[in-house]
Amino acid sequence: MATGGSAIRGSRVGAGPMGEQDRGVQAERVAVSYWDALGNEVVRYFSATLPEDEIPETVDSPSTGLPAGRDKENPPVVAKTEPYKTHLAYVKERRTEEEAAQLLEDALQQLRQRRGTAK
Repeated sequence: MATGGSAIRGSRVGAGPMGEQDRGVQAERVAVSYWDALGNEVVRYFSATLPEDEIPETVDSPSTGLPAGRDKENPPVVAKTEPYKTHLAYVKERRTEEEAAQLLEDALQQLRQRRGTAK
């Protein structure tokens, strides 16, 4: 006799009366192929009852991390990545005081014109 718990030895904990067909393992599925910019194919499975307009046009490729589209001939392009810039590179790009003052004056002038109180 089994004592000290409700589970019978060798049974799965949490197993219920449902069969695999009730859990969706045997549900009808449709395979959709996606291709990334490197030519890798990604296959995703969707429910056969899902409308065509609810199937996404792009997904992320798990092997490369790139976006993959359904059009094999024209896959999504690889995003351009900017090289890492140090703080000094950003400091060098800053505007001079004269340019900053001119930009501020132009912005204030546009605001005054919109309000109708040009000075």
